[in-house]
Amino acid sequence: MSDKDLENQAQQEAVNEEVAAEENIELSTEQMLEAQIETLSEEVGQLKDQMLRVQAEAANIRRRSEIDVQNAHKYGQEKLVKDLLQVADNLERALSAIDADDEAVKPLAEGVELTLKSFIDNLAKHKVEAVNPVGEPFDPNLHQAMTMVPNPDLEPNTVMDVMQKGYTLHGRIVRPAMVVVSKAAG
Repeated sequence: MSDKDLENQAQQEAVNEEVAAEENIELSTEQMLEAQIETLSEEVGQLKDQMLRVQAEAANIRRRSEIDVQNAHKYGQEKLVKDLLQVADNLERALSAIDADDEAVKPLAEGVELTLKSFIDNLAKHKVEAVNPVGEPFDPNLHQAMTMVPNPDLEPNTVMDVMQKGYTLHGRIVRPAMVVVSKAAG
């Protein structure tokens, strides 16, 4: 080999090294871009998941607040209803205290009876309903047992008498009925 051949060979090797270096640069740039694409794809996936969770939470909050508003409309009058129930109780007591046989107080009894009926009808318009469970099985969700009395004629845990009516507002108990419950004799 001559000097020229050695020189040509050295030049060729230098060119090959440059080409290899450029290919390595292209490969490493390509690999870097692929890595970035993969990282960004993972990040987009995480952000989509996070966005879905935030949307679901917002929908849950909206639904809960709608339910709270509905309940406020339905049951916001509960305290007022409790106070008005005392009026119904007093009218019922007045009727029970009036002597129905006395002709002099008969118009008074009729007036109190009509007032009570009107009052109960107006409560019913606003979804306030009486719980008068005589003869029904005792239900601790609707009734408050004041006493238990042995009674062989009735099943145990049956309401024998109502001391004070209970009331519900839109199906929810406002005041439980105060009741006397039967128990097994002996």
